[in-house]
Amino acid sequence: MDAVSQIQVSGLPTEFGSDVVLLDVREDDEWQRGHAPAAVHIPMGDVPARIAEIDSTKELFVICAAGGRSLQVAQYLQANGYQPVNVDGGMMAWQQSGRPVVTDSGAPGTV
Repeated sequence: MDAVSQIQVSGLPTEFGSDVVLLDVREDDEWQRGHAPAAVHIPMGDVPARIAEIDSTKELFVICAAGGRSLQVAQYLQANGYQPVNVDGGMMAWQQSGRPVVTDSGAPGTV
């Protein structure tokens, strides 16, 4: 299998619209502390059961806390016909780059 593509946070779009998905695969408690606005949350362990919720026609970026779990999910998705891109450094790099982190209520969050 080909290696999964990687991207730095600086290379990500600044907005995720109808053609781009940012899939956050962290656990519920991590998500609740803070996540990227417009991210889609499916915890890593739920991805196989919920794979149909991930639109294979959209540009797909996968993110976790630091990049390890998202790489595993990206490898799984790639093996199932998706074209995912792993976000190197994860939400830690996202926050360090100054990108917004919010809670479900829209308040500022933390990673």
